[in-house]
Amino acid sequence: MYSPTAFKDTNLPSLHRQIQQTRLAVLITQGEHGLLASHVPLLLEPGHGANGTLYGHLAKANRQWHDLAAGAEALVVFAGADAYVSPGYYPSKLENGRSVPTWNYLAVHAYGTAEVFNDDQRLHALVGSLSDHHEAGRAKPWSIDEAPADYIAGMLKAIVGFALPISRLQGQRKLSQNRSAEDVEGVRSGLAASPLANENELARLMGQEQGAR
Repeated sequence: MYSPTAFKDTNLPSLHRQIQQTRLAVLITQGEHGLLASHVPLLLEPGHGANGTLYGHLAKANRQWHDLAAGAEALVVFAGADAYVSPGYYPSKLENGRSVPTWNYLAVHAYGTAEVFNDDQRLHALVGSLSDHHEAGRAKPWSIDEAPADYIAGMLKAIVGFALPISRLQGQRKLSQNRSAEDVEGVRSGLAASPLANENELARLMGQEQGAR
């Protein structure tokens, strides 16, 4: 990922936080059938390995798992909030007009080589943990134990699990850090006034960034 120094995020807790906040990641591999990508929910275990380990599963009919089993390096993309930044947000535009549109966003790229598994007990635990994670906070959270055991056993035979120790991480927090304090505040105010929730989230993050300086 192209990441200018001003926007680079190398803080491991920050990178892990973005991974955990991204509900659906993109798993990318290069193998016998060329580039393949799948949109998958993943669990991060921060303490498993130097950079943490990602756990997930693919449908057995999805040939991408063969790339993982063959030892192909995987790239997993975790996209965070993003927002269009209009030149109209910059007070400096009124002075010299030297502004163009850009985009603010958060993203983390994780790389690693995965271990593939199809052990029923391990798959059951993985699916249960994924379900518990995404059901948390619901009024009546669903549990894997609510479904008939034979039904779950049949469903597990249709998937392949994987564990991907993260060998390296790249993070980007593009929050107008390369602009003057006045322009940063102009962008933050503009995004805060937007009717779009993702732009409001970027404004909140920019406010945190300003407060930390």
